[in-house]
Amino acid sequence: MRRKRVTYPKPAKGTPAAGSEDARAAAAAARTVSIKLDAMTGRPEIRQGGRVQIASGLYEGELAVVESVVGGVIPAAVVRTDAGRSRRVRAVDLIPQPGLGSGKS
Repeated sequence: MRRKRVTYPKPAKGTPAAGSEDARAAAAAARTVSIKLDAMTGRPEIRQGGRVQIASGLYEGELAVVESVVGGVIPAAVVRTDAGRSRRVRAVDLIPQPGLGSGKS
């Protein structure tokens, strides 16, 4: 027994609204993006051995010591909290605590 061939209807071609092309062009022109290229360098005040406070995340509000700093698209640092726990944190989420650490270079 032969199977019946399935046919699908052709998509209807309608004319676009008169002002829609102008509206789309204006919306596309308004979507400008600026990329801050120096964001990859990180924050110079976040250094290995420095004391910081974690601003957000699991250990929010805790003081910690920076063990290593990693650059890249999203600069991060590995920190060890005063409770002894280690965590990788974005550099923007760290608040330097002046006068509390050695701040080795």
